[in-house]
Amino acid sequence: MVMLAEHYDFVIGGDPDRDTIDLAVLDAVTGAVLGQISDQADGAGYQRLLSWAARAADGRRVWALEGTGSFAAGLVAVLAEAGEDVVEIQNKKRSRGAKSDRIDATNAARTALAQTHQATPRERGLREAIRQVLAARQGVLVSRTKAINELKSLIVVAPEHLRADLRGLGLARQLDRIDRLSSASAATIEYRVTLRTLRSIAARVRFLTNQATELDIELLALVPQHPAGPMLLGEAGVGPVVAAQLLVSWSHRGRVRNEAAFASLAGAAPLEASSGQRTRHRLSRMGDRNLNRALHTVAITRLRCHEQSRNYEKKRTSEGKTHRDVRRNLKRILARRFYRLMQAATATEELARAA
Repeated sequence: MVMLAEHYDFVIGGDPDRDTIDLAVLDAVTGAVLGQISDQADGAGYQRLLSWAARAADGRRVWALEGTGSFAAGLVAVLAEAGEDVVEIQNKKRSRGAKSDRIDATNAARTALAQTHQATPRERGLREAIRQVLAARQGVLVSRTKAINELKSLIVVAPEHLRADLRGLGLARQLDRIDRLSSASAATIEYRVTLRTLRSIAARVRFLTNQATELDIELLALVPQHPAGPMLLGEAGVGPVVAAQLLVSWSHRGRVRNEAAFASLAGAAPLEASSGQRTRHRLSRMGDRNLNRALHTVAITRLRCHEQSRNYEKKRTSEGKTHRDVRRNLKRILARRFYRLMQAATATEELARAA
């Protein structure tokens, strides 16, 4: 349990927007508002806010900011460079009465004072680079899936001559066949326009496929640069995409307080779901769904081709567990293993730096 009032004299709450940032300085013991300010959300504004904080909160101070990965990202980078302490506000209490940016800044500080666990902002640098590649990859895959669905739907309603040439083929062969199809001058307008549309969509699918491949190569180059990257990639069922998601969600030592919290973040923590005479548990549907998906991918891969996991499934099945129960248990085990692996890898790096 970490209460800010035990370690700091002042708490600076911040409410960041796209163009401005509002700050409020509170006494960490009494909670009294000692000062407020608003300035532009740019480099010059950040420096003015930092100078103002040094005067208004002359002592042990900590910044309590929400949106550290979005509107407050620039300010967080400046504060980190200046050696300031920053905590992240995730569930800020909303005022039921009047509302303004200044009130929100005050509420951010008061929320931080009430929290027993303080989360630090996610790391930037390598982690942020990996996150950006992951986000871009996800967007490309969504667009590619949409384009493929458009292509398949158009083939279904295409003129018979076109449909007959493309029916029953896999995607790759359909794309090649579309490139080779020609339109005679005597073809109907429907045939000619449908063929042009198919070629347009096919070109889009190829482009997005190439983009996804390039982003996968980028991930394969970035992940091993992280201290825990090679160890994660050495785990059965873990590829560059899964390893990248684990690193992005975990972020750095100290952000997730223990392996149980990491399992909860991943939606892999068991919840009581008993009814009547039946006692059972289920997994949480909350948390980081991308992290949950990564654990799910590893679990189903290991249950298919990892001897130790298959033996575990046989043992638990003999005890009356269903395949779904086994998979849930395995996800919890994987969350524990990966958390400890990332913690150990970065602890080794910190010791090496200290030496």
